[in-house]
Amino acid sequence: MFAEFKKFIMRGNVIDLAIGVIIGGAFGKIVASFVNDVLMPPIGLLLGRVNFNELFFALDGNSYATLAEAQAAGAPVLKYGSFIGTVVDFLIIAFVIFLIVRKINKMREEADKKNAPPPAAPTTKACPHCFTEIPIKATRCPNCTSELK
Repeated sequence: MFAEFKKFIMRGNVIDLAIGVIIGGAFGKIVASFVNDVLMPPIGLLLGRVNFNELFFALDGNSYATLAEAQAAGAPVLKYGSFIGTVVDFLIIAFVIFLIVRKINKMREEADKKNAPPPAAPTTKACPHCFTEIPIKATRCPNCTSELK
């Protein structure tokens, strides 16, 4: 069983997937930092000094000055500011993945065009008089009996 497991793990697809997950996790952290530390502060400043991480709604009906105060009181809260940041994270990651997949698809199309067999030589032609398809070697059209050059 151990040998079979080792064979499974050493497959290229499993290792590629593991590397992709690790890089994806690191990329997710980079995007989250970009959104929280670079993108959202200027947006919050433009919207009147709003800190998106502090946007919340207390579900117990009480009013709290800060999120930390509400959490310290044990109040259930909807942290919609954090949710907005997470949605922005997702949109950025989805857009980057879209760009990567788009580039990969273009590269595959180019490779497919290069590897495609040349088109087959035509075996028929159109009669210039009646426009029906006839064998390319024909010297007379079987439909209108015109002589062909």
